[in-house]
Amino acid sequence: MLKKWYSIAVLFVLSAVVFTCSTNINEKGADTATYGTIKIASDESFQPLVDAELDVFHALYQYAKVGIVYKPEDAAIDEMLKDSVRLVFTTRQLNEREKAVFDAAKITPRVNKVAIDGVALIVNNANMDSMLTMKQLKSIFKGEATDWKQFSKLNNSGSIQIVFDNGNSSNLRYISDKFACDSTDRKRFFSAGGNKEVVDYVKNNKGALGVIGVNWISDGDDSTSKSFTNTVKVVAVSDKENPKKSEYYQPYQAYMAQNWYPLSRELFVISREARVGLGTGFAAFVVSDRGQRIVLKSGLVPANVPLRIVNVKNKMP
Repeated sequence: MLKKWYSIAVLFVLSAVVFTCSTNINEKGADTATYGTIKIASDESFQPLVDAELDVFHALYQYAKVGIVYKPEDAAIDEMLKDSVRLVFTTRQLNEREKAVFDAAKITPRVNKVAIDGVALIVNNANMDSMLTMKQLKSIFKGEATDWKQFSKLNNSGSIQIVFDNGNSSNLRYISDKFACDSTDRKRFFSAGGNKEVVDYVKNNKGALGVIGVNWISDGDDSTSKSFTNTVKVVAVSDKENPKKSEYYQPYQAYMAQNWYPLSRELFVISREARVGLGTGFAAFVVSDRGQRIVLKSGLVPANVPLRIVNVKNKMP
């Protein structure tokens, strides 16, 4: 028991060092956990969350300047491999090729789970089919269902147009892995150039099925998020095969936390720093209590803060 409390005390002291250290630059002229200038990268799907984390971090530590570039996920990781950025936000951990690059450089990357995230599907407001099973979605992404009438004869939305943010994004990779889409299937996918552009395309095209990060539509206090959800429908998804006997879930926090929403995934922050620099300081902030509360507000499920789920039952009189 004494050893356990000693370990907790050490962790507390280390945390205090990271977040209360002097704003003076260290003796070697390098950045510290709260001082200096660095560059990081993230998949564009997480721009609302990462921007919010950076805003608060910069407000707390005025001598820290963390620049951010938003790229497709694989491109962001390649930037870290080339040492162009210190850390990345990604929905996957490093593959064997990427690990080999760090092994050759004698660097051990630090990986922290930040949140449970999800991929959101959106359709035009005029589309009557806003509830789909995983089986139906597979038929769409595999090219077996190409017209909305195949799900409902009354649906006049026309041919199904599948729209992603970018050709190398985490959203495309996730859907391709989830539904075993090959290169032939992906030829039918359309890239709009960004998550916001996907929303705009779906808003203006009746037959479109858009694939975006949950983060773009989940912050109820964000005016951009509200405008998105007012102009498109967020699809509810079921992992049951029979549409008439299914329970459908939209990508809400409680449903992702309990793994009821079938298109959930994890968000990581990966750092290449071999010392306690500004990248380590920012990563520590994101997984700290304050950083995790920002995750909670953004509509994702925090990795390190308990999420209280309350079931409300109506009593019959």
